[in-house]
Amino acid sequence: MAWNNKVRGRVWKFGVNVDTDQILPGYAMAAPIDKLKDYALAGSEIPDFAQKVQPGDIIVAGDNFGCGSSREQAPVALKDAGTGVVIAKSFARIFRRNSINIGLPVLIADVVDKIKNGQQVEVDLITAEITIIETGEKLQGQLLSANVLETLEAGGLIAKVRKQLHLS
Repeated sequence: MAWNNKVRGRVWKFGVNVDTDQILPGYAMAAPIDKLKDYALAGSEIPDFAQKVQPGDIIVAGDNFGCGSSREQAPVALKDAGTGVVIAKSFARIFRRNSINIGLPVLIADVVDKIKNGQQVEVDLITAEITIIETGEKLQGQLLSANVLETLEAGGLIAKVRKQLHLS
């Protein structure tokens, strides 16, 4: 599947300090990897997120998204549930790195107070521009590095390394 640097979807808003226990509760850790998506954000203020999210939908949050444990399965659950990109004012470092490594785009932008829950937005990952579809308003996120863009374009770190080694 070809990489698309533009993600368009409906916004799901969350607050600050959304930790990995909210993103993927401990009880879900026993589920097979292909079922983790069924538990995405089950411990959050929107516990039925996994049943309602549509492919390409966008999570918008405040500070410190993905804090808590280094639960690698948390970004996997979000990506497999259909999340197209996570935008937050800041991310826990390990969550951000885990997300990029599995090919889930994460964008730093202080926009949680500028976008309404349920709005349609489009995110250009190359320019870090966030466009609110209904109003045409454009918001700016922090540009992703060339290395991060290359990793996302490849579909994650393993795919990137395989490509560099000419194994795929």
